[in-house]
Amino acid sequence: MLQNLHTHTVFADGKDTVAEMAEAAIEKGFSSLGFSEHGITDFDPEYSMSLESAPRYAAEVAKAKKKYAGVMEIFCGVEQDYYSLEPNFNCDYRIGSVHYIKKDGEYVIVDGGSAEQLILRIEKYWGGDRMAMCREYYEMVSRLPEITKCQIIGHLDVITKLNELHGVFDTTDAKYREAAFAAVDRLCAKDMIFEINTGAIARGTRTTPYPAPELLSRIREKGGRILFTSDCHDRINLTCGRELAIAAALNAGFNEYAVLEKDGFNTYPIK
Repeated sequence: MLQNLHTHTVFADGKDTVAEMAEAAIEKGFSSLGFSEHGITDFDPEYSMSLESAPRYAAEVAKAKKKYAGVMEIFCGVEQDYYSLEPNFNCDYRIGSVHYIKKDGEYVIVDGGSAEQLILRIEKYWGGDRMAMCREYYEMVSRLPEITKCQIIGHLDVITKLNELHGVFDTTDAKYREAAFAAVDRLCAKDMIFEINTGAIARGTRTTPYPAPELLSRIREKGGRILFTSDCHDRINLTCGRELAIAAALNAGFNEYAVLEKDGFNTYPIK
């Protein structure tokens, strides 16, 4: 059953319209598609919807849902950042993510820019203590259900986006594992669904999905659920890395994945 719930459009930082993305999904044989535009972050409008555009986004998704009824199920979601404003439209589901950490009154981006820029931010705001940034990040991630009212945890370890190429964080450090595992444990206790996200593969910054294998294994050990997403910003990448995501799930011991349907999230065997 082919579904993607992490999908962006021209209403934020995506390249395609809602209709273009839906048509591409139908051509690829999707049974359903969920749009999850970036929630309103008024301090960084370049990467999010605005109070004015958000209702238009919801209206476009509703129009597509009606147009493609009987062909492909369409859901209207939102990717709520920790600091996003509450959506001013109705959502079928929410993805909770941490893209920023507020330090000294500034919203410090976690996953943007170059490795050199990230290291400079760590020097400026965390006194060069890379593990301190990681601990703060994962503490925020663990609070996403309460803050964003999400059902899905987005790119759990996106803080490591640049790690494969630049090794900014030592993810084998016991302090890193302790912080990341503590977040996983708290989120699993709240019955969160974790996406296996291949977005960074499409962008060329990683060759493997989020989360890392050791985090996926921890999610499995704690009884967490997973689903597959491409974090798609360009319709040509709707299925990018899906086979890698499936392999990662199987290697971690998962044999089922979650799918959003009209009656909520249901599980299906991984094939």
